[in-house]
Amino acid sequence: MRILIIGGTRFLGRHLVESALERSHEVTLFNRGKSNPGLFPQLETILGDREQDVDKLEGRIWDAVIDVAGYLPRIVRLSAEVLKENVARYVFISSVSVYDNFRQIGIDESYPVGKLQDETIEEITGETYGPLKALCEKVVQDIYGERAIIVRPGLIVGPHDPTDRFTYWPVRIARGEDVLAPQKPEATIQVVDVRDLANFIIKLIQDNASGVYNATGPDYELTIGQLIDVSKQVSGSNATIHWASVDFLNQHKVEAWSDMPTWVPDDEEGVGFSRVDVSKAIEAGLRFRPLEETVRDTLAWAQTRPADHEWRAGLTAEREAQVLAALKGE
Repeated sequence: MRILIIGGTRFLGRHLVESALERSHEVTLFNRGKSNPGLFPQLETILGDREQDVDKLEGRIWDAVIDVAGYLPRIVRLSAEVLKENVARYVFISSVSVYDNFRQIGIDESYPVGKLQDETIEEITGETYGPLKALCEKVVQDIYGERAIIVRPGLIVGPHDPTDRFTYWPVRIARGEDVLAPQKPEATIQVVDVRDLANFIIKLIQDNASGVYNATGPDYELTIGQLIDVSKQVSGSNATIHWASVDFLNQHKVEAWSDMPTWVPDDEEGVGFSRVDVSKAIEAGLRFRPLEETVRDTLAWAQTRPADHEWRAGLTAEREAQVLAALKGE
């Protein structure tokens, strides 16, 4: 099959390319050439920004397009419109952040999405990100109908993750000694290995699928304690874990998701955040590799980065030591 990927050289995009090539598909990239420009020299790359250069896609025929980098409905409409006569499937990569709230366990694809009072807003913030993604979905569905595939990932993890929201834990646990951890070992989390997600998206295209799919995992209830235990086993760490209550973390201004990555408090507002229903995706072919493999490969990749890598999530060693001292009453 001939597949066009908008993006294709960062995190999910690069793994989509690799998954498609492994299955002998023909891949074309459309991007600005700014991120990892030499990554796939063997592939045709159409250089451009869809806001100014979308006309470069006119007249070309592909079996599917995967839009990895769509955040604003106005911009998504540009590529969706220009490709509608020449593309059989439009795959839009959205997010579970589209949902209006997470006060319910088992949110499936029919759950209400967030809305903006002013749909012309184009400033992406924590509050607007999800509703804007939902508007992007609507653009694609309105134009493509049954030819639209909407994939809503949760936290995507694994090698080449630029966010550090999962990588923090394998690396921090491998460093050993006293480690601050959030809430309780039984607190649930949901993650999907980027390679499993990429394979699933390519399978949806191969199967001529349509519709909306939550895509996180795994296929059992995973906890932060299990992630930490697996990270200890993989790295042979001697880390001692110190669990801090939500109240304590709040008192010391330790933020969920950013300072304590991967985790959101299991409270009234967030009870469903890490219990999203992915049964539809599993039925459609989403498969999960062992957590040990994800942790091992993430750690191996992280160790190739520069020693002065600037972390985008997690506590610094100094800040963690301060909070641990307070926890211990020192």
